[in-house]
Amino acid sequence: MKKTLLATAIAGAMVVSASASAATVYNQDGTKLDLYGNIQIAYANTNDSNGESTDEIADNGSTFGFAAEHVITSDVTGYLKLEFDDFKADEQKIAGRDSGDQAYVGAKGYFGDVRLGSYDPLIDDWIQDPITNNEYFDVSDSNSGIANVGTEDREGDKLTFTSPSFGGLQFALGTQYKGDAEENEFTGTLGEGVTHTVEADSNASFFGGAKYTAGAFSIAAAYDNLDNYDGTVTSAVDSDGNATAASVVGTDVEVGDQYGVTAQYTMGALRVAAKYEQFDSEAEDGDIDFAALGARYGYGMGDVYGAYQNISFENDNDDRNEVIVGASYNISSAMYTWVEVATLDKEEDAGDGFATGITYLF
Repeated sequence: MKKTLLATAIAGAMVVSASASAATVYNQDGTKLDLYGNIQIAYANTNDSNGESTDEIADNGSTFGFAAEHVITSDVTGYLKLEFDDFKADEQKIAGRDSGDQAYVGAKGYFGDVRLGSYDPLIDDWIQDPITNNEYFDVSDSNSGIANVGTEDREGDKLTFTSPSFGGLQFALGTQYKGDAEENEFTGTLGEGVTHTVEADSNASFFGGAKYTAGAFSIAAAYDNLDNYDGTVTSAVDSDGNATAASVVGTDVEVGDQYGVTAQYTMGALRVAAKYEQFDSEAEDGDIDFAALGARYGYGMGDVYGAYQNISFENDNDDRNEVIVGASYNISSAMYTWVEVATLDKEEDAGDGFATGITYLF
């Protein structure tokens, strides 16, 4: 499950949230500890890469978490968040401890907010989520281009400073640091049909953004230089698993940059958003542009929502148009159900389908 119904639902749309349903297990002498979680189970029927329909009942992101804070001074509060997911609630299994969601510590106060640990990328929170942060299906984003280098670590080893609001203007600056003592190899695609392993040196990337809010209107921009995913090819194989020409090994790989801007406006129970995002690729596939519109309306007992996105590829005429629609219904203050339908305009209708599920929160 994504974060929308838990954290970013508009007023009146949902009657439950992670913070509202969390249980405070300790609150004394300036220290507070909350316990929260959810069970999410979904049924999905989607097309695979060959266009064949496949279905399953699956865990949809069940989560168990702790949130704590304590008063450092009258103006500064320290906090932490520790969140586990991937419980596979549909089969009553628990994933290994290589799995998790978020874990960070921080301090907030008159100066703003400083956070260290593992958490969502800034471009995810500020740019992508307002369009679709749904239960099962989301429109594509610039992270899909980054996936070509094989990295899945967009959340770890980050430090972010977020300023207070200055008359509605707020900014954020941060870095993701990867040291040479860490496993710092990525596997991905280097040209058509070639899989490569890249070894990267110690590096601190840069990301940042700015957001302006005026009443019901807000606009945000974000940028990430993705420097941690640049490196040197140490090995490469073709689609048959055979080693490629030695000239490939030792070459430098630059992933590129990602940036985007999103504007949104809230009118009562209706929120509309527009996004432009680009993965500024250094690979031969070229840049990828994403232009999207999204809307969410709270009808009292849940939400109805939808999004349209056009994806344009610089060196490919095969542009795509994605459409996702969905609705949720609140069974109670702690339980809701939902249904979503998606068409992603890929070859063989890959990824198209529908899904439905139920979530219980505490």
